[in-house]
Amino acid sequence: MELLSKWNEIKSLVEALEVDVSKNARGVNAAGVRARKGLRSLQTKSKELVKLMIAAEKASKPEKSDK
Repeated sequence: MELLSKWNEIKSLVEALEVDVSKNARGVNAAGVRARKGLRSLQTKSKELVKLMIAAEKASKPEKSDK
């Protein structure tokens, strides 16, 4: 299941980002850099997941027949 694998990857990334965001909130600038980089990666991975979901939905639909 490629969809579930991608979803678990996104969840892991969010968990890792939580640490850096909280460190940045306490004033650690390097954590802010890591958080922004991670958020960009999250954006990319989210787009990939959306594409996979659309492809899976299209593949599961029966094709329309011509009348």
